[in-house]
Amino acid sequence: MIRKKKKYSKPRKLYELGRIKEENALKEKYALKNKREIWKTLAKVNYFRGRAMALAKSNQKEQDVFLNKLKAIGLKTNTLTDVLDLKIENLLERRLPTIVAKKTLANTTRHARQMVVHKKVLVKGKVINSPSYLVPVDEEKFITTKTSAVKQIKENKGEIPMIEVAE
Repeated sequence: MIRKKKKYSKPRKLYELGRIKEENALKEKYALKNKREIWKTLAKVNYFRGRAMALAKSNQKEQDVFLNKLKAIGLKTNTLTDVLDLKIENLLERRLPTIVAKKTLANTTRHARQMVVHKKVLVKGKVINSPSYLVPVDEEKFITTKTSAVKQIKENKGEIPMIEVAE
């Protein structure tokens, strides 16, 4: 069996008060399960930054491909300097529970996370039960809950409008 490598790294100083307070605030605001989720997101941000630094010397075509991928995720990056200015919050804002809470399909981000884990949230008619799912901009308008999907089907008298209810 091939051992998978970690997708994050722990902080070097374990008991740094400022960092711990920031992480606790992020954990509460975005309804994260543990600090590991913050570290994984930080690793993604660092990957994007490293990729931007590597692409700084390459041609414009490769840079545009990279920037378009980040724009599809929903990050507001027009230049490579914008990529270097990315913060953890930018990626945490694109997570599924945060967007579900912003669309007022859930009361709080914690409630939204629970709905995602319990398979109550549909994206383009498919159940997604991973709270770490980064929602692309084009899929954002297709986020629904199972209860609202069932109501739509009943209103249309059995005709499935855009989504299919699958359990």
